[in-house]
Amino acid sequence: MALTEFELIQRCFADQAGALARADVRLGIGDDCAIVAPCSGQELLVSVDTSVAGVHFPATISPYDIASRSLAVNLSDLAAMGAEPAWFTLALTLPEMDEPWLFEFSRGLFDTANEYGIALVGGDTTRGPLSITIQVQGYAPTGKALRRDGAGVGDLVCVSGSLGDAGAGLALVLQEEGDATDHLQRRFLAPLPRITTGLALRSVASAAIDISDGLLADLGHILERSQVGAVLQAKAIPLSPELRQAVGEDQALQHALSAGDDYELCFCVPADQVEKLAAIAAQTKVPICQIGVVTAELGLRVLDAQGQPMPLPAAGYQHF
Repeated sequence: MALTEFELIQRCFADQAGALARADVRLGIGDDCAIVAPCSGQELLVSVDTSVAGVHFPATISPYDIASRSLAVNLSDLAAMGAEPAWFTLALTLPEMDEPWLFEFSRGLFDTANEYGIALVGGDTTRGPLSITIQVQGYAPTGKALRRDGAGVGDLVCVSGSLGDAGAGLALVLQEEGDATDHLQRRFLAPLPRITTGLALRSVASAAIDISDGLLADLGHILERSQVGAVLQAKAIPLSPELRQAVGEDQALQHALSAGDDYELCFCVPADQVEKLAAIAAQTKVPICQIGVVTAELGLRVLDAQGQPMPLPAAGYQHF
């Protein structure tokens, strides 16, 4: 016998939410509101994002990947501000109640939630075009959260991981080429929020952001908020061997500059703190590369191997 809507929601979400027990959750799913107990000496950081089928992800990808990716990209916002994940809520809009689809979605959601120690404490379901809205909450010690407005002249511009993979991976997903286990496709389908890197950077970085819309666009937000400029060295921007092999050096760089969806961290570090970066990279097992420097001259320039300014592509993903 098929489950009713409420039985299905209970099994897929309410029953699963108890698997991760957090002492700061006094009351989770089941009432009109959750009750949580913020930690003393900590500030609460809150972020919300909506992922819409056909806009932020192809509707044809697996429900497991849809759920896991939707939560991961929200967790990346916490990583960018050096926050420790605590709780999240989910608003799920579905065209229909599809039992196998919802069970796989639930499995992807809670696999990711448990990996990062974040608890589902409430949410809502409704009928309509497929979309997932997730609000995440996390902690940072009072006054220690990373922000976009602290970059100073002479700071080094750095990034975690490699850039451009997800943009190329999305193209493969859309073209239905290759295998869903392919490195580039997995970088789009299963982004890795750099939580541990963000936590380690709290005492080092002057400003930070996650790369969701492309390096040029997202670094541009730091520069605008901090009222500074930057010069980047194209040869220093980290490109994976898989990306280089798939699209060639020139196109790989274009993906890295503007394609988006990498969910790596871009951050600025005072020059006297640079030695700590190697220790952070070793501790977190996430590579960190210095790609440029913050300048007093406003604007963003990228220099080629000969030190000449490069023409820049359109600066990243546009939401409208």
